[in-house]
Amino acid sequence: MSALRSLNTSDLSVQRTNDDAQVSKLSCVNKGYFRDDYIRYFVRRASRRSPLINRGYFSRVLALRQLLQDFHAHLTSKGAETIQVLSLGAGFDTSFFNLQAPGPSGVRWFEVDFKEVTRRKAAIIAASEPLRKLLGPQDRHRIHPDEGRIVAEAYSLLPGDLRDTKACQATLEAAGFDPACPTYVLAECVLVYMEPEDSASVVRWLGQWLRTAAFVVYEQIRPHDAFGKQMISNLEARGCPLKGISATKDTASHIRRFTDNGWERADAKDMSTIYRVHLDASEKRRTESLEIFDEFEEWHMIQDHYCIVVAVNDGSGKLKDFGLFRGQQKGVTAPSVQGVSLPIAG
Repeated sequence: MSALRSLNTSDLSVQRTNDDAQVSKLSCVNKGYFRDDYIRYFVRRASRRSPLINRGYFSRVLALRQLLQDFHAHLTSKGAETIQVLSLGAGFDTSFFNLQAPGPSGVRWFEVDFKEVTRRKAAIIAASEPLRKLLGPQDRHRIHPDEGRIVAEAYSLLPGDLRDTKACQATLEAAGFDPACPTYVLAECVLVYMEPEDSASVVRWLGQWLRTAAFVVYEQIRPHDAFGKQMISNLEARGCPLKGISATKDTASHIRRFTDNGWERADAKDMSTIYRVHLDASEKRRTESLEIFDEFEEWHMIQDHYCIVVAVNDGSGKLKDFGLFRGQQKGVTAPSVQGVSLPIAG
């Protein structure tokens, strides 16, 4: 792989948002919002977050877990034995370990992030036996913390700069990524930190490369109202400007980014709609009783300013009925699949 671009101050600040996110997720786990037995390995110092932040991370995690389970259910019902997950800018995400813990899942997991991030993650995994055990047979592991690289039977952690798509593709191919295999691509608050031409290049690259795939994006929208302006100002003060939000300011522009760059169809909904209509009703009732909550106005404003986008390429015809909570009735969870169901409650 070619050398990574030199990281600027903005790149480093965005990387630090990874650490903040893991602390927030651990706060959710400690309060019982969702289960994650592996997040503690990636947090140096726990901190209790406000009920507002806890509920926001809960809604994000539940929605994304439902979508992954739904994707797998659609593919396995059509006879697919294996799927791939490609997580872009994955940071210290622990989804693979939670997925793999009950037993082999039939999912091959690939993560790509800056080498500075993957070095830290590889070192943590190398030093933690419970994490190493989930990688598969030890004689098939290749763990290189100095390179920020792990290549194992079910999991690959790879250094890469998404602004260099040719190098990223070469790195993925060398690790055994198969573009013909049905693939679930995930980008959580990643593309929005890139310049619009760079994020469009990522979308176009994967749209042209992957024949049967879903691309799931979670990120900010609506920068021009009072709350949106304050949100942008707060992130800029932390050195994390949302470089791409002007090009994807609403759900319609998110959809266009995909349909203009090689994807057959796309849909997008703000998180207020997703939480109200599509998330599991019993889980919402359970978590809404965990903490005293009186920040409803700010809660709705925050949820209005985040969205989930799902784009689909269906060259095999296996994703005809898959989309952004397509076909789900109000409050109904996507079907879980044995060995693939990600845990929610503790």
